[in-house]
Amino acid sequence: MGRDTRGDLYERADVSVIIPTYNEYQNILHLVEVIKRKLPGGLFTEIIIVDDNSPDGTGKLIENHIQRNQLSSRGRLIQHHEDDDNVMVKSGNSVVKLIRRESKKGLASAVMHGIRSSTGQYILVMDADFSHPPEAVPVLITELMNDPDCIVIASRYTDGGSVAGWPFKRVLLSRLAAKIARHGLKLRNIRDPISGFFAFPRHIIENIGISSSGYKLLLEILVKTKGAKVKEVPYAFTNRKLGESKLDSRIIFDYLWAIWYLYRYGRKSRGSMKTEKEKRTSVLFLSKAARFYTVGATGLLINYVVSILLSKGIISDFWYVQASVIGIFVSVTSNFILNKIWTFEDRNIITKNTLKQYVFFVGLSAVGAVIQLTLLYIFVQSGFQYALSLILAVASASVSNFLLNKKWTFHEKIWG
Repeated sequence: MGRDTRGDLYERADVSVIIPTYNEYQNILHLVEVIKRKLPGGLFTEIIIVDDNSPDGTGKLIENHIQRNQLSSRGRLIQHHEDDDNVMVKSGNSVVKLIRRESKKGLASAVMHGIRSSTGQYILVMDADFSHPPEAVPVLITELMNDPDCIVIASRYTDGGSVAGWPFKRVLLSRLAAKIARHGLKLRNIRDPISGFFAFPRHIIENIGISSSGYKLLLEILVKTKGAKVKEVPYAFTNRKLGESKLDSRIIFDYLWAIWYLYRYGRKSRGSMKTEKEKRTSVLFLSKAARFYTVGATGLLINYVVSILLSKGIISDFWYVQASVIGIFVSVTSNFILNKIWTFEDRNIITKNTLKQYVFFVGLSAVGAVIQLTLLYIFVQSGFQYALSLILAVASASVSNFLLNKKWTFHEKIWG
């Protein structure tokens, strides 16, 4: 017997299954019942549902289910009313626990909340929409029990794994995200590092800090427990049949932010806050390209605003080509300053050197400007709107700008 973090006496679990929910009214009850039927015998398991105040009533549905189960099975009902509104019922070799949160705080936050409220020696994380088949739960638990120091991942992309029901675009995005994680974070031996279906021993995360604002918890665990033993178990991912997908532009942004955060974390030397010099040429190239194009996006905005102001009679009424020339000059100057300081981290600010670089930058940018103006004229004369033509022309010229300036203005190797 043991005490949970709230101080109520009940048996400490062997396994804690953490299920974050948001608008899963149509799935959650059936999922809980199937998991309970599939649990390995001889283990005491707690199923913890962390609901972020779902508007569809998911939390209330689970609460009613727990109360009905308590009445019918004479299970033990426990309620808390502190920071959260929690309800649980113990029956047989399992306990179902509901954690109701006041607002939607994010997936990783929900999972970490569930882990902090859990008591199990082993922890399993899964989604509530049946894309993670409950039939695979005992497989992951068994693998973990056989090797208690191992992270066990249910993998879509290892041999024997599969994805069904996703459109091609979604599959492509998922595989691209997995490749970015594998190569950018040095996880090449793991086929599905962005899986949301995995199990691990509690002790493996006790001495590392996990960001509850992150996106993919497994990714963070893998990076921060570098060298931990990992085993992937194939499973068939099936797209949800009920409810709505949570994928949107915000999730994509959160993923890219998480990759950047973990990449920065991985560069820090062990036991020191000093940052190691990045040696991976592919990462160096992509990092600088990303910075260059971020600066370019700023230049695009400056170019676009200046050109519109000068060509639409707001400030003056120049011919659109003349307006674009002025817009190019203004944006080229701002781009040079930002690229010197940020993209290429050139700290040599001696006037002679800086002016020489600026001349090179302007000269090489002139090549891009010729490309831009030529394409702009062709697009406009072909009937495209000026605003769209301007964006397409600037984007087309940016590739040559990056490569030429990297090589000739800032004297760096093209690849690196």
